[in-house]
Amino acid sequence: MDEIRQSTEKTMVVASGRAHPELAQEIVMELGTELLPMSAYDFANGEIYVRSSESVRGKDVFLLQSHPAPLNNWLMEQLLMVDSMKRASAKRITVVSPFYPYSRQDKKGRGREPISARLVADLYKAAGADRIMSVDLHTDQIQGFFDGPVDHLFGIPLLADYIREQVAGEEVTVVSPDTGRVRVAERWADRLGGVPLAFVHKTRDLTQPNKAESKQVVGEIEGRTCVLIDDMIDTGGTIAGAVSILKDAGAKDVIIAATHAILTPPATEKLSTCGAREVVVTNTLPIPPEKRFEQLTVLSIAPILARAIKEVFTDGSVTTLFEGEA
Repeated sequence: MDEIRQSTEKTMVVASGRAHPELAQEIVMELGTELLPMSAYDFANGEIYVRSSESVRGKDVFLLQSHPAPLNNWLMEQLLMVDSMKRASAKRITVVSPFYPYSRQDKKGRGREPISARLVADLYKAAGADRIMSVDLHTDQIQGFFDGPVDHLFGIPLLADYIREQVAGEEVTVVSPDTGRVRVAERWADRLGGVPLAFVHKTRDLTQPNKAESKQVVGEIEGRTCVLIDDMIDTGGTIAGAVSILKDAGAKDVIIAATHAILTPPATEKLSTCGAREVVVTNTLPIPPEKRFEQLTVLSIAPILARAIKEVFTDGSVTTLFEGEA
């Protein structure tokens, strides 16, 4: 009897939007492959056009897009890429958003507010995404917004291992910028060898974006090197204010560590003059020369993303990348 047999071999392709081509190139170099050729441009009225230059039928597609300013443009471009891959009969589509867009709007702080992070997840799903991969979500609950697998990757191992080398032999305290990130600070403290914790008490005016005032620090910091951690730095006002509070309270040195360097002006000016010894970030977002300053250190997140992409493609375990923390 004649039979029709189908090959069980899988094929993976990595495509990228235009927001952060440097990171995309680093990732495919780690994977030992090349980016899927894409045609992408803007019409005169701002509409975006995207099209794969090669067939993706039956393939596992990983769509990478960073979301710097103008965030809405890059989000729309990524959604169009997802839709184009779905209509081109891709077998599985994984959205790779190292910095998840609208992640700060993950709940209703006041009446009549949107939950924008949930809306973004719905948009990804409606466009045709089967899976989402992101780094250091603003809050863990965002994982539940998407109706499908979410790979929540961590920048802590990369950042903490680097900082541990910089503070070897020093007395260290990990400082959370607010009470909401104490659990993350605990992971940092464990990674740095069980060092003490502290946190900065601050207030925020919900009617004013990017407005928060640091009040006082709670914890043992006098004469110690403080590692001030956060998931993102936007205008830099909150983190710079926290540095001032720590210095006034007797901290010997302050090192700032954050995964996502948004660095909206005047962040560069604030961070370079706030008194921090070093500001350590990753390249989940592009950091052009005009945003860089002497104390800034940028670590590449590409190896972590590449390993996670490989594990997903081969049906391996992403959790093992983070020693059971994922």
